[in-house]
Amino acid sequence: MQPAAQYAAVTGAYWAFTLSDGALRMLVLLHLHATGRSPLELLWALLPYELAGVVTNLLGGFLGARLGVRATLVAGLLLQLGCCLALAGSGAQPALALVMASQLVSGVAKDLAKTGAKSSVKALAPAGDHGALFRLVALLTGSKNALKGLGFFLGGALLAALDFRGALACLAVVLALAALLAAWSLPAALGRSKQAPSIASLFAHDRWLNALAAARLFLFGSRDAWFAIALPLFLVSEAGWSAPGVSAFLAAWVIGYGIVQALAPRFARPVDVAAGGRAVVGWTLAAALPLLAAAFLLAGGAAPGPVLVATLLAYGIVFAIDSSLHSWLVVARGGEDAALRVGFYYAANAAGRVAGLAASATLYAAWGAGRPGMVACLLGSAAAVALAALCSLPLRRA
Repeated sequence: MQPAAQYAAVTGAYWAFTLSDGALRMLVLLHLHATGRSPLELLWALLPYELAGVVTNLLGGFLGARLGVRATLVAGLLLQLGCCLALAGSGAQPALALVMASQLVSGVAKDLAKTGAKSSVKALAPAGDHGALFRLVALLTGSKNALKGLGFFLGGALLAALDFRGALACLAVVLALAALLAAWSLPAALGRSKQAPSIASLFAHDRWLNALAAARLFLFGSRDAWFAIALPLFLVSEAGWSAPGVSAFLAAWVIGYGIVQALAPRFARPVDVAAGGRAVVGWTLAAALPLLAAAFLLAGGAAPGPVLVATLLAYGIVFAIDSSLHSWLVVARGGEDAALRVGFYYAANAAGRVAGLAASATLYAAWGAGRPGMVACLLGSAAAVALAALCSLPLRRA
């Protein structure tokens, strides 16, 4: 199979997984809420999904380097298939322990699939063509996020059209077909390192990659510090939005963010890795501006709905381009151990999401739920952006 066909197969399987991942998250959240679960129970049900990413990305990179992209991508699809079947077989009111376990496995599945798909791009892109590599990475990353947002809509639609078990059965069929496609169409050696890596190599990376991973940690911590918990609660309690309206806005933001990521090569065109590093510093600093503007306007008493929609859409555009540059840099730099580098890098990404989730809840509660709490989250997010820019400075030299 030609590289273009292999890229299409990887992307198609990853799209199917991502769509199911967003739908499964929304199915679990809405169904547990409908069956009377408390907000604390919902938090405990979903937290294992985020925590799994820190470890799984490291192991996914290690396994991808040893076994190849096909093994990790298919394993992720099959694990997600197992989660759907387990929840479908549990009845109308699954036990919280089962939901937590399924979310833990789902988090493992997501990062296995992501590590396999993203590390494959380096092997499939034309050698030495940074522009082509950037376009392929941007398309894969951006389309993934857009489809995850679409998955939020799909989960709600399936739950409305079918019952909980029927919706899960539909997702299981999609995942089974995607696993068969990947297993049949991808060569076993794709993405496999010529020299089998050791466990010690999981952390044996150079200063440049460590800087990129640290920048990624703070960058994604900055996003979730306002987006994960504070924003939806604030829009319901202070801006007077309905719950469906908040869900639609969040899903639209994720879809729009993914579209901008896919189009990032139109806005940033680094000629080499060092130029990409310099671009990351600039785009990261720019992400702080809408956050500070939103905090200032909210603290001054401005109407919260229009302020947050306008400033956070601006933040989303800048963040999407910056994130796309990040994703390109981790695969663009030389070396054959792409899966190990991608795994280490996305472990930092997962750690940033966990930190952002904790910061969002802590800052919003500590400064008082409502306007002061939202301002605190926005300022915390801006501080994390500044740290991400500081960590990015070594990237200016390849």
